[in-house]
Order: sequence, then C-alpha cells, then structure tokens
Amino acid sequence: MTKTFSIYIFIALFAFQGFAQVKEINPPDFIKTITFKSKSTPQGQLPILRLGEEFYLEFDALVTDEPDFYYTIEHYNYDWTKSNLVKMEYMKGFDNFRIVDYENSFNTFQLYSHYKLAIPNRQTRALTKTGNYMMSIFDENEKLMFTRKFMIYKEQIGVGVKIKRKRDVRFIDEKQTVDIVINSGSLNLNNPMETIKTVIIQNNNRHTAIKNVKPQYIIGKELIYRYLNGTSFWGSNEFRFFENKDVRAASIGVQFIDLKEIYHGYLFTDIPRFDRPYTYNPDINGNFQITVIDRENPDVEADYTNIHFSLRYPELKDGSKIYIYGNYNNYALEENNELFYNSESKNYEAIMKLKQGFYNYKYVVIDAKGKLDEGIISGDFWQTENNYKVLVYYRDLGARFDELIGFGEATSVNISN
Repeated sequence: MTKTFSIYIFIALFAFQGFAQVKEINPPDFIKTITFKSKSTPQGQLPILRLGEEFYLEFDALVTDEPDFYYTIEHYNYDWTKSNLVKMEYMKGFDNFRIVDYENSFNTFQLYSHYKLAIPNRQTRALTKTGNYMMSIFDENEKLMFTRKFMIYKEQIGVGVKIKRKRDVRFIDEKQTVDIVINSGSLNLNNPMETIKTVIIQNNNRHTAIKNVKPQYIIGKELIYRYLNGTSFWGSNEFRFFENKDVRAASIGVQFIDLKEIYHGYLFTDIPRFDRPYTYNPDINGNFQITVIDRENPDVEADYTNIHFSLRYPELKDGSKIYIYGNYNNYALEENNELFYNSESKNYEAIMKLKQGFYNYKYVVIDAKGKLDEGIISGDFWQTENNYKVLVYYRDLGARFDELIGFGEATSVNISN
C-alpha cells in the first residue's frame, strides 16, 4: 500500500467519523439508575432543559470501593453528528474533572455509592449554546463507562401541538397523528423549509422518534404540519407498572417478596393484551420514580431488589426475542433486559436488579431481522394516553451549528378526530 493511498484512507475514515451519528453507550452492570434532574425535568424523564438552567446527572455504583469518575460534555447537531463548535464556544470553563459529590448508601442490603454531578459547577461554569449535548462518564483509567444525551433549548418561537386520530382509515383504530403549528413571532426565519428541522418524540423514547420533519406549508408567520402519514405513531397501550417502595410487603403489581442476599420481588404473571379491549389505566408514559417508604433520602436509603418478571406467551421459534422496555434503562434492548422462555412454567421470564420505586414497563419483540414491534404483545389502540414532545431546530444561513429554538408538548388524553 502506498503512502498516498494510506493518507486517503485516513482522511476518509476521519470524515466518516465526523459525520457519523453518535449512539449512547449504556453502563456496565454495576452502574444503575442514571437520571437527570432539574426544575423542568422530573426524575426519570427525557432531559430537555432550558438554557441557563441548573441540572444534575445522578447514578449509583453498586460497589464498595468508592470509585472515581470523570465527565466530559460535547455539542452535537440536531441529527447527533458532531457540531463544528470547539469547546470554548459552547462552554464557560472546563470539563474532564472528577465528580466529587457522592454519598454511600445507608441501611441497605445492597451497598452502593450515589454520585451527583451538578452543571454548572466550579469548573464547568455554564453551557452557552442551545442544541444537543452528550455527557460521557469515564473511570479513573479513562475507560468509558456510559454516555447520556440531553438537549438545551431557548424558547424563541411558539410550538403548538395537537394529537389526532390517524386520518388513514386503514389504521384509524391503531395510530395517532401529531399536528404541529410553529409561530415564529418576532424571529425572522430564513428559508424555513430548509433551515427548520423538527423532531417528534413519543413517551420520551428517542429510538422511535420521527426526525427531520419539514413544514407542509407556510401562512404568514406560521409553519403548518398536518401530515397524513409523516407524523403518525402506533398508539401502543398503557404501560404496565409496579411499585416496591416497601420491600417488606407486597405492593402494586408485586405478588410476593423473599429475602435472600437482597430482597426479591415477584411480580404477577403478565398476559398479552393485543386481543383484549382497550382499558384506560393511568401510567407515567414509560418513566420511573425512585421512592421509598419511611425514609428521608431515597438517593441513598432506597435499596436495590431483584425483580422477577414473567409473561405468559407462546415460545417464539423464528429467531424473535422479547425484551422488557422502558425509560428505567433508556429504552435499551440488551441481554440484561431480555426474557427467556422457561419450558417448565411455559412463561417468558427475567430477573432485573432495580432500585426501589415506581416503574413503568412494557414487553416488546425484536424479530430475527432486528425490527422492533412495540404492539405485538400489548396491542395498538388509538385511545392510548401517550406523551409527545416536539423539538424545533434552526440553522440560519451561514451558521455553524443547529440551535434548539422551540419546544412543545402534548398528550393524547384529549385526542380528537
């Protein structure tokens, strides 16, 4: 291989990495309960933060040696490709410092340390640009532990969101459509058909988001989105849920408990709901909340328990797999939340170590080709109460990064035709 050819390959690889969409890295098994918190972002929800707002990244390390962790923050475009900004352009101060705020668990069977990173802090004094960000957490050996995405916006436009039944009669009983009206107000949007990019997120799940939606037409200051198919989602069903804030007694969704090396909670066996009538059962749209009874500080006084899931479902022999799905693990599809068929009980089963709290979850199927089906077990119903978030990005002519200039939100609780 010639030297010139090697240089071309290096340049091509560098360019590819620069334009590749970044994916989140999930943590090793000893790191759990990763959450963002702020005044506008309750625990366990997607972190969409206001510019200048203080926020916290928190997580637990289920080890006893109090390991050191370090953080970095990077800026990204709307499509999660690396932005052209250098760090000093979007950050006042520095990152890559040790997380110094942590506490050890108190009066728990499972020992752990609870870490809390505040932004801004002494080193990272402010994030100055809107847009997409990635937080990366490293150990003391510079090994990447996990990454988490978050978004920062400044409300410069109005974003109106309404949820409708699907207009296509073939799916009118199964799908929901998101209608959007953006009012630019005093902001002058240059060539919005090209410079505006809209992302729609259902139930805080970025993996199923609809991206890069363009306005259908413009009337004065308003950008109108009323698509037949382009902004529709499967309705799915209400999330299943359980609560174990008291590990010594069975609670919502928990059939019985057992104390071994730690507490074990056995949930009632679930059944498919795709062939059953829709029933409204209020949920928190896939999120979770850490709660514990008779304790003052859930961060360090909530214990970890092994939760036993079981699903009555025929064995899949076509290469498909069933997973437990929810925001508790960032909607990841990995081995530790996969269910396996038990030929003796005739159920799909899994055991997951989770911190005490209230959890939403559902069962989803990944076929042999890797295609996700959220409704094959739960069913899809137009009446389902889902949460929708709309993010509006703008890159002015000649600008070097995508600003996040608007955020709108709605639920389908008042869905209309």
